[in-house]
Amino acid sequence: MHQPESDRTIDRSSAMAGTRSHCDACVVRNRSICSALEPGARHLLGREGRIQTVKRGQTLVWEGEDALLVANVIEGVLKLSTSTSDGREQIVGVVYPSDFIGRPFGERSHHSVTALVDSRVCLFPRAAFDRFAHDHPELEHQLLNKALDELDRARRWMLLLGRKSASEKVASFLLEMSVRLAEVGCEENGPLDEFELPLDRQQIADVLGLTIETVSRQLSSLRASGVVDLPGRRALHILDRNRLMALAGD
Repeated sequence: MHQPESDRTIDRSSAMAGTRSHCDACVVRNRSICSALEPGARHLLGREGRIQTVKRGQTLVWEGEDALLVANVIEGVLKLSTSTSDGREQIVGVVYPSDFIGRPFGERSHHSVTALVDSRVCLFPRAAFDRFAHDHPELEHQLLNKALDELDRARRWMLLLGRKSASEKVASFLLEMSVRLAEVGCEENGPLDEFELPLDRQQIADVLGLTIETVSRQLSSLRASGVVDLPGRRALHILDRNRLMALAGD
């Protein structure tokens, strides 16, 4: 559903007026779709892109709009959401650094994209990106790999939502966060044991198909059993990863 413009929405002209992308300094260049390109081609693509800061709560793309932009996430976390027939929001995905946003070769956006925390993205006009991808099959191949990775994650998420208990869902979610939020460029260090949750408890409940009360009870139970600590409103420390994995059914 197309959403009305507001002061939270990023203006399209200002979105493309950011500073020129510096590919050599990009912290996700070896993990994003651009990793498929040779340095020369990467710089050619970089000339089409602009770095844009997306403040927490700002919407980059509205569901149902013309698909004018695609983007690489450089830092931060953004949610993908859609509207139900009665106007409620349903979060259908979360994107992290090195993930790709948008629908190349498509005409309409199928979901809204909103920053959960202050984020930075490298934006490309969709038409220019489509032309570049058509001329560089290696980029199209990487887009296909990204799409298949997303499909695999979606299938795992279907299992989580359809078969796992509330405690397994919450434990699985925390483990997923610890992996996806690992510091960019330091993936060899493994998942994080201390991090800030990018979603509040209501949003976690929406993602997992639970109530906020159930999410709060499960987090309190994990804390009481010494599996995690919750030192702040969104801060989370994993104290016993093996037990958390066991609780997740992994």
